[in-house]
Amino acid sequence: MRNITLEELLEAGCHFGHQVTRSNPKARDFIFEAREGVHIIDLGKTKEGLEEAGRFVKSIGSKEGTVMVVVGTKRQAKGIIEEEAKKAKEAIGSPETDGLFFVTNRWIGGLLTNFSEVSKNFKKLIDLTARINDPAEREKFTKKEVGGWEKERQKLEVLYGGVFKIQRTPDLLFIVDSHLEDLAVKESQMMEVSTVAIVDTNADPKDVDYPIPANDDAVGSIELIVGYIMEAWVEGRKSVRQAQDKSVKEAKEEPEKSLKSEKPKEKKTEEKQKVSKSKVTKTKKIKEDKLDVKSKSGTAKKTS
Repeated sequence: MRNITLEELLEAGCHFGHQVTRSNPKARDFIFEAREGVHIIDLGKTKEGLEEAGRFVKSIGSKEGTVMVVVGTKRQAKGIIEEEAKKAKEAIGSPETDGLFFVTNRWIGGLLTNFSEVSKNFKKLIDLTARINDPAEREKFTKKEVGGWEKERQKLEVLYGGVFKIQRTPDLLFIVDSHLEDLAVKESQMMEVSTVAIVDTNADPKDVDYPIPANDDAVGSIELIVGYIMEAWVEGRKSVRQAQDKSVKEAKEEPEKSLKSEKPKEKKTEEKQKVSKSKVTKTKKIKEDKLDVKSKSGTAKKTS
């Protein structure tokens, strides 16, 4: 993973916290000072938290079949999350195994605690999309009915568009603004799902497993941190693919090695067979010579 400098964090505006009157007492550990009624975040703690979170995300991403959901419903974060998720998916290059999903409109209550029921709406969205895209199916119904399907599909798309292909509860949540997304944090605590989150001075960092103390309102701050976490996930996913390719290569090479090892064995057995045959022929010749000598000596005695 690339190294994040304090200058980058400063330029992105990660150091600006909330007003002193809105601060959470539990956030004092990463506050540097108060300036003109606004808390300033210690960028050293931001860098430390970001790098630790990146290592953790990479470790989760490097395990086969793992799933991460990025949550950010505030206006500043929506476009950034969708764009970075698109880039990450393209970099991984495998839609079936990238394990990356996002929620940018509203947290779906029960996504973690009641996944079996919520997943029914995912199936409904998939079925509606398939029916609308099938001309033969559309011909069986009136235009009004098909229009109703389209309206229903659009509603479901707004709510579940970034997660409807998810097959099980995620292994990790990455949250932009843990204070705003308190429902997602509570559900993750109930279901013991690991959390990484941008935590501002108005939030409790102890609610999150890997807090990143930073400004969660500035576009530059969100873009830098989201981009870094996505890069960590991509690196983890690529390591899985490399391991799979290596195992496939080794599996292909094993039969070739066994064939090569069998060839010299065959040659050795052939040589042994030749040697044994030559020995047998030699012993036969010796026996025949002895018999000839005996027969000759016997005839000589009779003549005498």
